[in-house]
Amino acid sequence: MGEYGGDEGVRRRGCSCTKENFLPEESFRSWGNYARALKDTPRRLKDRVLTRSLDQTELVDVKAQSQHEMKKTLNWWDLMWFGIGAVIGAGIFVLTGLEARDHAGPAVVLSYVVSGISALLSVFCYTEFAVEIPVAGGSFAYLRVELGDFMAFIAAGNILLEYVIGGAAVARSWTSYFATLLNHQPNDFRIVAHSFSPNYRYLDPIAIVVLAIICVMAVMSTKGSSRFNYIASIFHVAVIIFIIIAGLIKADTKNYSHFAPFGVRGIFQASAVLFFAYVGFDAVSTMAEETKNPGRDIPIGLVGSMVITTLAYCLLAVTLCLMQPYTAIDKDAPFSVAFEAVGWGWAKYIVAAGALKGMTTVLLVSAVGQARYLTHIARTHMLPPWLAIVNEKTGTPVNATVVMLAATAVFAFFSSLDILSNLLSISTLFIFMLVAIGLLVRRYYVSGVTTIANRIKFIVFLALILGSSIATSLYWAISTNGWIGYTVTGPIWLLSTIGLWLFVPQAREPKIWGVPLVPWLPSLSIAINIFLLGSIDRASFERFGLWTLIILVYYFLFGLHASYDTAKEASSAKQMKNVEEGAVN
Repeated sequence: MGEYGGDEGVRRRGCSCTKENFLPEESFRSWGNYARALKDTPRRLKDRVLTRSLDQTELVDVKAQSQHEMKKTLNWWDLMWFGIGAVIGAGIFVLTGLEARDHAGPAVVLSYVVSGISALLSVFCYTEFAVEIPVAGGSFAYLRVELGDFMAFIAAGNILLEYVIGGAAVARSWTSYFATLLNHQPNDFRIVAHSFSPNYRYLDPIAIVVLAIICVMAVMSTKGSSRFNYIASIFHVAVIIFIIIAGLIKADTKNYSHFAPFGVRGIFQASAVLFFAYVGFDAVSTMAEETKNPGRDIPIGLVGSMVITTLAYCLLAVTLCLMQPYTAIDKDAPFSVAFEAVGWGWAKYIVAAGALKGMTTVLLVSAVGQARYLTHIARTHMLPPWLAIVNEKTGTPVNATVVMLAATAVFAFFSSLDILSNLLSISTLFIFMLVAIGLLVRRYYVSGVTTIANRIKFIVFLALILGSSIATSLYWAISTNGWIGYTVTGPIWLLSTIGLWLFVPQAREPKIWGVPLVPWLPSLSIAINIFLLGSIDRASFERFGLWTLIILVYYFLFGLHASYDTAKEASSAKQMKNVEEGAVN
């Protein structure tokens, strides 16, 4: 009997840490099996590249690997506050000052508008998927269904990196505002290791303690986490309203005399980094499995929270730059120092307290979301199935939560915020671009429905949309003052989208809720995400490339063979075609 052959076997594996918990698949039963699996890598890779999962597989078969169901306790109110709590944190309270001072000036508000539009387009794409496939896997599950196992794994590696780095950045920012609250400099609470590189020299033990507390809260109860989140978020929103009103009372319009000192390039460069401030809403999509009525609750929760967040960000950015000249803005605690500069020193304590509350909820929602991503990835055996186990008592994925927050703690202990935020933005923009592509594939290609002619047209138009978007981004990155390139790449993108709209019929209509204006909104999402990637520095891309190489090595040595064995065993049990489509024989 296979590894899922009986409930008893599953339970036995869940309560001990043996090889069966981590590598139970046929390919790892012996060294001989492993050698044969490695020799068979090209054929297995072809199978995994061309195999697409089905909605039903993700909703039933894959979900069943967790032994116990997650509890359906969330409604739209919970999701909206989870969205606000997930997003408004270190990005607005820390990066606003950094980007206004160094890259955008007062025009940082336009940077937030650009990032907000890109994030809102991605929210639409995520929402349709979350309503149609309400599972804990989020974008990993969506891409497995539409782009296949291999692309889903590449995205999965970057999703996990996104969460680990995002959590680490917020945890370090927590220390900075805690220091401000106590009238200290941030590094007063950090250990200085002089022998380390300057970017990794300031060790942060407070971040470790905060993450440990968050871990305990996240594993206890999702509903309990939700209650804490919206109580804390209400306080947080009150602080934001105070900052806007009090800050505008002290506004000086002379500070806006040099609105865009770094030009258009500076606005977009800041926008690429400030995308970090919108990261977190994708965590809400992972809670679809625990939502009572996904068709109603997810659209209201996701879209509502993003609209509120974007408006709050723009108002806060305007307020900060009206209070102080952009050259005087503090990079660690900009709002607190701004109030001190205008003679309201007492207000900095309210700001610091609000920032700490905001960052705490960001960490909590991130912990809940990242554990659910890891759980669903482990359900497919691309990662050890031990990580997929859901605790029967709490209804939460305890193993996945602890592992992800331990990894986050390591990054938080060593790394500085600027390194973390740039690398995070690359991973996030890359994933959001893939989700937009996945949505177009979902609408325009259905096996057995789409004709060969329509499939060819779809591939050509999609390739042109991607190619023109990449060319625009590269031209932006390479050319400082040129404009001729845009007169070529822009029309190609426009005509490709028009061609897809007019000449390729949609093969699938959404059952409950769908993205409006398809293919325009997904195509625009692809273009903006790729364009913003062109504004990120080279060193960050080198780190991104190194990480991608690491996850590919893992995939070819372990993940490929584990997921291949699991899929084939499940296919045999389900007579193959009922589980997956497009598998290579």
